[in-house]
Amino acid sequence: MPLDADVRNHTTTIPTAPLLSVRDLEVTFGDADQPVLHKVSFDVRPGERVAIVGQSGSGKSTIIGAILRLLPGSGRISGGSIMLGDDDLATAGEKHMRSVRGSRIGLVPQDPASNLNPSMKVGAQIADGLVAHGMTGKAAITQRVVELMTEAGIPDAARRSTQFPHEFSGGMRQRVLIAIAMSREPELLIADEPTSALDVTVQRQILNHLQTLVVSHGTSLLFITHDLGVAADRTDRIIVMLDGDIVETGTPAEILLNPQHEYTRRLVAAAPTATTVAARPTAAELGVADKILNEPILVVENLVKEFTLRGQRGSILRAVDDVSFSVPRGTTTAIVGESGSGKTTVARIVLGLESVTSGHASIDGQTITASRGAERAALRRKVQPVFQDPYGSLDPTYSIERLVDEPLRIFGVGDRASRRTRVGELLDQVALPRSIAQRRPNELSGGQRQRVAIARALALDPELLICDEAVSALDVLVQDQILELLDSLQKRLGISYLFITHDLAVVRQIANSVIVMKQGKIVENGSVDDVFARPAAEYTRDLLGAIPGGAFAR
Repeated sequence: MPLDADVRNHTTTIPTAPLLSVRDLEVTFGDADQPVLHKVSFDVRPGERVAIVGQSGSGKSTIIGAILRLLPGSGRISGGSIMLGDDDLATAGEKHMRSVRGSRIGLVPQDPASNLNPSMKVGAQIADGLVAHGMTGKAAITQRVVELMTEAGIPDAARRSTQFPHEFSGGMRQRVLIAIAMSREPELLIADEPTSALDVTVQRQILNHLQTLVVSHGTSLLFITHDLGVAADRTDRIIVMLDGDIVETGTPAEILLNPQHEYTRRLVAAAPTATTVAARPTAAELGVADKILNEPILVVENLVKEFTLRGQRGSILRAVDDVSFSVPRGTTTAIVGESGSGKTTVARIVLGLESVTSGHASIDGQTITASRGAERAALRRKVQPVFQDPYGSLDPTYSIERLVDEPLRIFGVGDRASRRTRVGELLDQVALPRSIAQRRPNELSGGQRQRVAIARALALDPELLICDEAVSALDVLVQDQILELLDSLQKRLGISYLFITHDLAVVRQIANSVIVMKQGKIVENGSVDDVFARPAAEYTRDLLGAIPGGAFAR
């Protein structure tokens, strides 16, 4: 029996007395009269796994900030209690909280890039927690660091402990954070979206490890996630939040198969699954029948990209290994694969941001890989990116208008008045009000920022959009809105998509064809229906088997 099935059945031994008891919790920011959390109450028992789900702004992260007493800015607990055993954390002093954080409560944050010190080797960062817990002896600490990294699924841990965070993939950096959180064997582990940016196989490995920790150490898990499939597979109880209130609580089966609250029903309906089948338009239906339909918009032939490994004389990493595929005009092709499979490197080559070792890539019959100067600039007008993190890809000091019209200014398109008109048209296309044009990115929600990124990408009327994990960090309702937006834009504009993602449920919903990559090679390439129904490669079957929520698929 798989590990997660074993762990799912452990719930009958959960004691009744809670480890964490939150009662009538209120949190207020500044001098506001109205709290953002409204008398929130829930328990987490020893060894229990509880998920909190809800859209952005529902209060999930505010609860975590209150428990850890790390509320941002002017946030304060204005009512209620947070009992960890006999300790009321709501009234505890900072000195006491320092003894609780890390020792009794561990945290696995969402973004390893901003939670790991880029100037410190990862082994030293894990060692810091051990030293703070009172461990002494350099040899013993080094050995324990290697053990923790190995347990977290990091291969060749002794060597990799001497590397810096930028030398790790996103999935490997997340494992480092888990090793840090586990280093002091806490009673309660809070996992705040720990796998939202990871591919399904890495996600499964990490979640299996967290489950092993719960079972073997009796550790409780408070799991913050927007992925209902993960919540259903990996927890004993799900708490649904909306606008600072708990609107529903129940077992995974109760929440996913018989939701009572209207908001919960919307969440369940919006969550993509491996069985979600969308009616994808044909090229003719998209209005491109007058073009040569047999001529794809993108052709990649025998692409190879090699990197020289730093500090390892003569060592070469072949990140992309003899990759060939095409993207039919007016359709969506998805590239999936685990971290390090080469999918993002392929995207960067297509965007002209990475050189090639050998092979060719062409847009609309024009070679990208050999183009230079004015020719390269002209090609870049035909292909534009939409990245995973809109806040990281949008200059926070620019207004929305300046961000959206920047490609027009760079390429000298139009005058100031015509560009302003074009910005209004683009905001209309992505269903944003024109009134936001003078606002800044930090004044918008995550979903709104991603719409701005899409509007910016459309400014030059490209023929191909490269969407690199464009919805992976969004909650299910916002993700569903962005996917519907991309679908409607494709139907109206006949635009083509190369969709880089780790989420196969999203692939099932949005793509016409799918390319599966592993260690730089293509292991499977076919229509979505064929690959999902009749996967030929063992690796593809493993990816499909790792999709969360299968037991509750609708």
